[in-house]
Amino acid sequence: MSIILVRHGETPLNVARTLQPADTPLSETGLRQAQAVAQRLAGLQIAAILSSDLPRAMQTAQAIAAATGAPITFTPLLHERNFGDLRGQPYDSLPYNPLTMTDAPPGGESVAAFEQRVAQAFAQMVALRGQVEGHLAVVTHGLVIRALLARHLSLGADALPLRVGNTSVTICGATPPHTLELVDCTRHLDAQIAHDAQSLSGG
Repeated sequence: MSIILVRHGETPLNVARTLQPADTPLSETGLRQAQAVAQRLAGLQIAAILSSDLPRAMQTAQAIAAATGAPITFTPLLHERNFGDLRGQPYDSLPYNPLTMTDAPPGGESVAAFEQRVAQAFAQMVALRGQVEGHLAVVTHGLVIRALLARHLSLGADALPLRVGNTSVTICGATPPHTLELVDCTRHLDAQIAHDAQSLSGG
């Protein structure tokens, strides 16, 4: 049985390329994307769902729960990196790339603190997967998935996807070495609700 990582659906601020406040919900397209990935996962043996408790992830997880009947556990460990006072700012207006800055922005999280939290989230998901009979779906955010791929799933920085698509599916083994079976797959999205390649993938 596997751990299935799912990025949340599209939000209006993803499309606007704006660093998102915590309370940002899914867009209409994002809700449809969540339904599409939920239908994809409905054919699998999803025993439990672990999700970030930010609204955009919660709404995605709730769609998966409705389609699979699996219970949801929410955790702040799966939050997107906290960009503090930069949240609400247009990404392209900033004189530097906040997604790759290592220091903490004012009121936010450094890369070191973020990666420490992601490590705790990974330990939680592995432990929860060991307690259930079936696959574990994990609903989280773009930078969290990239950190998991780079630090815990042995993909390596050179092979990281440049972008993590909205509602993309990444599958890894539940036990060490957590071999990757699939990375950043959005084949469940048709042309009308395809991931916007220009949207902000993280933040």
